[in-house]
Amino acid sequence: MNAHTHAHTESIDGLASPAATCSYLYALLGECFAYPDADLVENLRSGALLAQIQKLCDALDPALLQGLDAAVFNDPAASLDALKVEYTRLFDAGAQGTGCSLNGGLQRGPQMKVMEEAVRFYAHFGLTLTEEQKELPDHLTTQLNFLHFLAYGEHLLQTQGESTDAYRLARRDFIARHPGRWLPIMEDKLRTMEPMPLFLSFTELLRRLLALDLAQLQAQHGEASLKPSGDMPFGGL
Repeated sequence: MNAHTHAHTESIDGLASPAATCSYLYALLGECFAYPDADLVENLRSGALLAQIQKLCDALDPALLQGLDAAVFNDPAASLDALKVEYTRLFDAGAQGTGCSLNGGLQRGPQMKVMEEAVRFYAHFGLTLTEEQKELPDHLTTQLNFLHFLAYGEHLLQTQGESTDAYRLARRDFIARHPGRWLPIMEDKLRTMEPMPLFLSFTELLRRLLALDLAQLQAQHGEASLKPSGDMPFGGL
């Protein structure tokens, strides 16, 4: 997604606001649901991933980690090959080959309509999927990147003393219509596949974050609209 928000999850700048903290956590979890790479393995082995998650969750709401198997975020024996094999088995075994697809339209379709609506959300904020973007508009990593963008945009507007309503209303409705709607379906399927605990903990933490964020947004702005996106209250798409 063509969006530059100056957020770097490896250097969390003092967690300047709840919106900034939320933004960093969405960005970090987006990286966790991407195809495993050497950076993930290094952060698992060194304990850096656990430290980042703990810092962000403690700042946002310590309940996010209560009862969660967070110890799996620090694994000195983490193996890139093993992570790649498990990720492929769970999430990536062909477009229709796994019940745990990370494409929301394959969890709660029809996929074309889901993707079209997601693109309208992105386009409303001037975002486009770049040619380098490997994932579709309904893929979890794309959607988390968008939530990261919206939360960081809220933070920037706050610092400038401007209204954040457009970003908050969009985030509320996007969570309710997209990842907040289908991630629990995916999680239920994931549990039946006896997954590596790391991926189950990533999923459970994300579900909790989406639920917390949506509840807070709805408490301030009312219930999310589940109408077609053209009727959404943050300006229309």
